[in-house]
Amino acid sequence: MHILGKFGRIAVAVVATVGFGVVDVGAAAAGADRSGVRITRFLGEHRLPHKMQVDGTTLGGLSGIDRDPRTGTWYFISDDRWRYQPARFYTGRLSINRTTGAFTGVHVDGVTMLRRPDGSPYPAYGQGESADPETIRYNPWNRSLLWGHEGDRPDERNPNIPISDLFVRWADTNGKHLGELPVPANLRLTGTDNGPRRNFGFEGLTFAPHSIAAVVEGPRFEDGLPPTVDRGAPARITVWNRRGRTLGQYAYPLDPLPAAPIPPTGHTDTGVSEILAIDDFRYLALERSWIEGVDYRVKLYEIDLRRATNVLGQDSLADGRPYQPVEKRLVLDLSSRHQPTQNLESLAWGPRLRTGECTLVMGSDDNFDEREVTQFLAYAVHGCPAAY
Repeated sequence: MHILGKFGRIAVAVVATVGFGVVDVGAAAAGADRSGVRITRFLGEHRLPHKMQVDGTTLGGLSGIDRDPRTGTWYFISDDRWRYQPARFYTGRLSINRTTGAFTGVHVDGVTMLRRPDGSPYPAYGQGESADPETIRYNPWNRSLLWGHEGDRPDERNPNIPISDLFVRWADTNGKHLGELPVPANLRLTGTDNGPRRNFGFEGLTFAPHSIAAVVEGPRFEDGLPPTVDRGAPARITVWNRRGRTLGQYAYPLDPLPAAPIPPTGHTDTGVSEILAIDDFRYLALERSWIEGVDYRVKLYEIDLRRATNVLGQDSLADGRPYQPVEKRLVLDLSSRHQPTQNLESLAWGPRLRTGECTLVMGSDDNFDEREVTQFLAYAVHGCPAAY
């Protein structure tokens, strides 16, 4: 997601969750299981140099990360839309001591271009099949990659942008296209006030033990207006089985904005920037906001789909028909721990420590702006998946 590209940089803001319409979101959050993921300690922070060069490419805009548990290789996807180079991902390592938990460094040593079905690179921004990569996952079952494109469409600020439907595509570790998941019809981008808004397409993606899930960043036109300080909004999580059959959609309740913009007419942008499975029903979710004159705000939630309504067949979440959103429980307010809060968009499980704790890594997208940073934060946690 290109926050600065949309609004220019003035001051920056952050994340949240929402109450909307037919549901008391505060009650839903309070009702979540309290025995889930728990942060036990902070392991450290590391940053990469601004516009670091890797094999002739400019590193930045890292919007998704994941790890191959077999080899320890990390994958980092860039949302650069050929401002510098074509759509691509990087590989490298995070140095985390399994005995002490010390997080001592990030090393990026390779880059791979993503390829379209015909084998060519994805075209640049403003062209019909331009890609906006926002999330990536490594599939240990067949050693492939799954990545998400946010899509693009015209709006009042950008009337000449062509429609580029969002997608979730498979690739091998050399960037070769291997196929894609079917996207529900209600997530097709249009040139009218229907479907997902611009920059509110797929932003997060995760593998669960028996399923795959992806989240759009914010509400579709039919699902209501984006969050304000007075109310939240729903974003949809789509779930597929491992064979790619769509199983359902669930409403994620975004918080109201945590602060009003300065000036009051200033720009804001809030939504889910990544999800990460704990099991087939519970995920972690990064909720991130940008508020003009304030800065970024980010919170980490644990969410549970088990009591949520399957809204796949419900065209509108703002028409008064009742539904139950996913339950959510606050795990960590990043904005209270790390100042200035960065544009956190990545979330992945790292190696298990000898203490039995898992490691959880978060990463930021610097928007290729020298006033922001590419940051990695590592935490030790209890309650993570057994596989890690």
